[in-house]
Amino acid sequence: NMVTGASTCQLAVILVDARYGVLDQTRRHSYIAGLLGIRNVVVAVNKMDLVDWSSDVFESICAEYQGFAAGLDFADRYFLPMSALLGDNVVDPGDHLDWFDGPPLMEHLETVDVDVTVDVDRLRLPVQLVVRPDLDFRGFAGTVASGVVRPGDPIVALPSGIPSTIGRIVTFDGDLNEAGPGDAVTVTLTDEIDVSRGDLLVGVEHPPIRAHDVDAMVVWMADAEMQPGRQYLLQSINGLSNVSVSSIEHRVDVNSLEHVPAETLGLNDIARCGLTSDRPLLFDPYTMNRQTGSFVLVDRMDNATVAAGMILGQSSIWDRSPDAGLVRHRSEITPAERVARLGQRSCTVLLTGLTAAGKSTIAAALERRLFDRGRTTMRLDGENIRLGISRDLGFSAQDRSENLRRVAEVALLANRQGLIVVAALVAPEADVRARARELIGEHRFVEVFVDTPIEVCRERDPNGQYEAADRGEIADYPGVSSTYEQPTDMDLRLDASVQGVDECVDAILMVLEERGVLDG
Repeated sequence: NMVTGASTCQLAVILVDARYGVLDQTRRHSYIAGLLGIRNVVVAVNKMDLVDWSSDVFESICAEYQGFAAGLDFADRYFLPMSALLGDNVVDPGDHLDWFDGPPLMEHLETVDVDVTVDVDRLRLPVQLVVRPDLDFRGFAGTVASGVVRPGDPIVALPSGIPSTIGRIVTFDGDLNEAGPGDAVTVTLTDEIDVSRGDLLVGVEHPPIRAHDVDAMVVWMADAEMQPGRQYLLQSINGLSNVSVSSIEHRVDVNSLEHVPAETLGLNDIARCGLTSDRPLLFDPYTMNRQTGSFVLVDRMDNATVAAGMILGQSSIWDRSPDAGLVRHRSEITPAERVARLGQRSCTVLLTGLTAAGKSTIAAALERRLFDRGRTTMRLDGENIRLGISRDLGFSAQDRSENLRRVAEVALLANRQGLIVVAALVAPEADVRARARELIGEHRFVEVFVDTPIEVCRERDPNGQYEAADRGEIADYPGVSSTYEQPTDMDLRLDASVQGVDECVDAILMVLEERGVLDG
C-alpha cells in the first residue's frame, strides 16, 4: 500500500509511535519514500500523551531518526510531536506541547515548499486507446506523462520508430493549442502510420532509452519468494512485457542501509535487480521521469502483483559477474607452445564501419590471404553471427552492444587457442568497441576503420536498407536514424572507395607483420 500510494507524492508523513521510537517499519517506509523520489519528509512523533509529553523522548527519537536518515536523499526533514487522539499539533498547537515552537502538522503541509519540477522538454505520450469512431477520424488517446505537445510538432512513434507530425489535439471541450503533463487528450497525426495501444509518442530530440536489459530497484510484495531466472509480466506505461530476473545484485538492509548479498527475495525485501525483457523496453530512469521509469511485476500464473520497481537505467552485461563458484579451467598447453606449433601469434582484427562499407569483402580476402600463407584463422562475419549465436538480438544500441560482446568473447576463446580472428561488424559505438579491446587485450587487438563515404555505401547497398531506414521502416540504423561514432584511436584507417581489396589487405598484413603476429 505504501509503495503504490506514495508513487505520485511529493511529501511523506512518517508516523512514529512515541512509545517505541524508530522501528524497522519506520526505516523501511523512509527508505521506500527516498527510493520513490520523495524529497520532503515529516516525521510525526505521535502518542506523546502516552509518554507524558516528554521533550526528552521526542528529542531522542529525532536524534535516532537523523542518524538513520543521513544516508537517504531527503532535501527537507521536519520533526514534530503530536497526539492524534487529543488533537495537539494536528491543526492547532494544543495545550501540552508548549516546549515545541514549530507549526502544527496542517500548517506545515499548507506552507511547505515541495519544489515540484515538471519536465516540459521530453515528450512522453503513452497511447492508451486508438479512437476511430468513423473512417474519417483516427486519434490516439492518452495522458501526457511529460513534455509539451503542440500541433505541427514532429514526433516518433515507438517502438516502430516511424516519424510523423501532430495534426490536432482533441478534447471534449474543443481543440487545444498545446497540452502538458497530466493532460488527458486525443491527438491526430498527419500521416497514416501504424500506432497501437501501448505505443509511445515521443519528441524527436529526446527519445527514451530502448533496451532489453535494465537495472532496477525492486520492492517485493508477495509471500512467495522471488527466484532469479523465473519469468514475470512487467506492466509499464507502454504495455506488458515478458521479463525474467537475470540477477539480484544486492538486497538493502533497511536498518543499516548496507548492501548485502541475496539469492532470493522475500516479503517486503528491497533489492537491486537485473531484468531481461523479451522485447525492448522504452523508459527513462525513474529519477528523470516517474511515469516512464516505474513498473510492476505480475505473476504469470495468478495475475497477482508481486513487486513494484523503479528503473535505474540500462544494464550492461559487460559488467555482470559470472555466477559464484565458476572457475576458469587452465589449458595444459602454454601460449609459447601454440606459437611454436602454429607459427603465429594470436590476435583479433576488428573491421568496423558503416553497412556496405566493404568490411566483409575485405575480411574474406584477408582470411584467404592468411590461409594461403599457412596461417590458422577464424572469420566472424556480422551476418553469420546473427544467424547463430546472436539470432535472439535485434539492432537497438543495447543489442548491438551485446552482439559485439559475444563476438569478443568468442574471439578471445579463439585467441587463447592461438588463432588469428578476423571479425567484420558495424559496431557503431566507440565505448563498446573500447570494451571489446579491453576484453580481448590491447596487445592482440587491431581495430581497422573502413571509412567508406556514406554516399558510396548507399550506392553499394544491395538490399535497399538505407532507403528503408530513410522511410522509417528500420529503426536505429547507423548513419541514418542513429549515429555511427567514428573511431579516433584505430590502428588502421581504410577507404574502400579509393583503395582496392588487395590494397586494403596488404595494409592490414603490414600492421600484423609490424606487431609480430605472423612470426613463429
